[in-house]
Amino acid sequence: MVRQPLTQSDRERGERLGDALRRARGDRSMVQVATAAGISVETLRKIERGRIPTPAFFTVAALADAVGLSLDDLCRQLTAERPAA
Repeated sequence: MVRQPLTQSDRERGERLGDALRRARGDRSMVQVATAAGISVETLRKIERGRIPTPAFFTVAALADAVGLSLDDLCRQLTAERPAA
């Protein structure tokens, strides 16, 4: 199976996801949130910086839970922040 190259839209969505998760993390350390989500600190860092623009669904779900966001709220934030076409 060949993976399709990421589009500019995919990369921008990944950056918005990272921003939303970073804001929701607030004062908590990356170590605290990564541990609660069951991922490495490096993975969290890459997601927050948009270097992993399409993380796995279960990773996003675990991170949302770790920072106290529902997936619905996270989706609303990402949709609301989308630039107008």
